[in-house]
Amino acid sequence: MNIKGDITKKQENNNQIRDLVRRMEPQIKKALPNVITPERFTRMVVTALSTNPTLQECTPMSFIGAMMQAAQLGLEPNTPVGQAYLIPYRVKGTLTCQFQVGYKGMLYLVYRSGQVKDVQAHAVHENDTFEYELGLEPKLRHVPALSNRGAVIMYYAVVRMISGGAVFQVMSKDDIAKFAHDKSQAYKFGPWQTDFDAMALKTVLKRALKYAPIKSDLAREVSADGTVKSTLSGSMLDEPDEDYIDIEVSHVDPETGEVTPPAEPAKEDTNA
Repeated sequence: MNIKGDITKKQENNNQIRDLVRRMEPQIKKALPNVITPERFTRMVVTALSTNPTLQECTPMSFIGAMMQAAQLGLEPNTPVGQAYLIPYRVKGTLTCQFQVGYKGMLYLVYRSGQVKDVQAHAVHENDTFEYELGLEPKLRHVPALSNRGAVIMYYAVVRMISGGAVFQVMSKDDIAKFAHDKSQAYKFGPWQTDFDAMALKTVLKRALKYAPIKSDLAREVSADGTVKSTLSGSMLDEPDEDYIDIEVSHVDPETGEVTPPAEPAKEDTNA
């Protein structure tokens, strides 16, 4: 193993990413809303690189692609606000960077669209009073217990449109955990590990939005969640998702977020 060569290669990759970030500043400035300055956004990105060394090993263009999605959507990446995340995955030996929208980021996109009157998203505890009914006359009633609420058992989201009408979705905690396992190969680390409730609320909110009469621009913004893109353009939403992570994995490193593919099956010994 050439440890010195590996360190040199990682440093070169890190330098290349940082250089690309600096060169992209004019595009970042064009993309960002007025509430975020290019300098502040660049600091967020560089801080993300510094605090998670695995991001430094991602393919430079996938990192820049995730960064530009955050910029064009006007979301702060990898900050305590929880609007968006740049997350590294190791797939087939290559580290790539995925863009994820956080719960706060999803709320920001929904309200910014001007199509939604309000959103309610809550966790249901085992000692709460909770009733819901589907069918021709759907109903939902939630009365939180005043004390000793017990463990969380369900999550739900209600979306009320400015144009009138409302939709809701309910998911059990088990269904949320299964969804996270099936859809996000990083369910063992990152925001699923550090803020499960927020990610669960985002998941059930996204499901409710599928049934809400939202316009195509908001639908396209929501669809950016969980994508990997290495092709840059003035509209990252139009670039195809490279879907690097839609594979079976055998291990997720909870410290670094690296995802490794399953080991190749052993070949049968035909000489036995």
